[in-house]
Amino acid sequence: MSKFKRIHLVVLDSVGIGAAPDANNFVNAGVPDGASDTLGHISKSVGLHVPNMAKIGLGNIERETALKTVPVEENPSGYYTKLEEVSLGKDTMTGHWEIMGLNITEPFDTFWNGFPEEILTKIEEFSGRKVIREANKPYSGTAVIDDFGPRQMETGELIIYTSADPVLQIAAHEDIIPLDELYRICEYARSITLERPALLGRIIARPYVGEPGNFTRTANRRDLAVSPFAPTVLDKLNEAGIDTYAVGKINDIFNGAGINNDMGHNKSNSHGIDNLIKAMKSEDFKEGFSFTNLVDFDALYGHRRDPHGYRDCLHEFDERLPEIMAAMREDDLLLITADHGNDPTYAGTDHTREYIPLLAYSPSLKGNGHLPIGHFADISATIADNFGVDKAMIGESFLDKLV
Repeated sequence: MSKFKRIHLVVLDSVGIGAAPDANNFVNAGVPDGASDTLGHISKSVGLHVPNMAKIGLGNIERETALKTVPVEENPSGYYTKLEEVSLGKDTMTGHWEIMGLNITEPFDTFWNGFPEEILTKIEEFSGRKVIREANKPYSGTAVIDDFGPRQMETGELIIYTSADPVLQIAAHEDIIPLDELYRICEYARSITLERPALLGRIIARPYVGEPGNFTRTANRRDLAVSPFAPTVLDKLNEAGIDTYAVGKINDIFNGAGINNDMGHNKSNSHGIDNLIKAMKSEDFKEGFSFTNLVDFDALYGHRRDPHGYRDCLHEFDERLPEIMAAMREDDLLLITADHGNDPTYAGTDHTREYIPLLAYSPSLKGNGHLPIGHFADISATIADNFGVDKAMIGESFLDKLV
């Protein structure tokens, strides 16, 4: 019999809690990640008021320096720790896949100098549209449409760009390149980037609207991922007939593998929380696992190096946390974590190699305290342990410590 009937895992995308031990092996605009600290630097530079996460134990997580404006609770309402990444990477897919029990020993391919002509030519031949070569490099998603959107509106050319992540992104004005066409082009790009030397984690459709000087990306983004290379705990749960609910881009990240209920894409973090609560309140969801990604922290504020916006986004989540808790049943478990860092005060615009926080809360818990500092995959091992299925490649359960 399961200790918890339902487990709800919420990933605050990029909300790291300090440089990982191997952070200096990863660079950001030529600067090692060793001094990165997403939550710490936000708290120090612009202040951070997250009383609901603090009550669970966010400020109690072991750190060299305390989170400046997040108090240490004398009697927290849950359990807390930080987790280290084993896999070689600091991107969305690597983080989420490890959280579900995989060990990524060979990172996906990245293209710091842009994609080779062979890939661009194939996309041109398939689409019948030219590719703007000047945009073919690591680029800010908002800057690239500011710089090349007017040209796309005149010529209908494709804006293809990348980042420090293993992704190929195609930006398209919805009035110039219809969504169905953009998605077809992205599906083709996915089909030609499944093997090395161009094994990419994701192809991302980046539609936008507006006029020159006032372009806005829309919520019609689509991520086309590769399937996990081995069964994850999602697969183990699905095979055992246990409900798995995906909220936000989770279904994209796992290419649908192991997911039997998809709540759809999020228009915003708030919309994602609405979808999570909708799933939690569903009479059909009697037992199982929900997996939510809230991406605004990363996409809107981390990559844009906006600590004020990032802080406000954290405040918004914290203000809605009581709603999530109110939707929980007595034997539910809520886990709040992240997938990597993206320090908005740091060099460059890339993710940062950091520990991730972990908060665990259930109305049924009688105790509280610090869980062992472990690894991302410990989350999935705990979920597997709870539902009586095998864990995936790695991870150690902390289920017996939740009392």
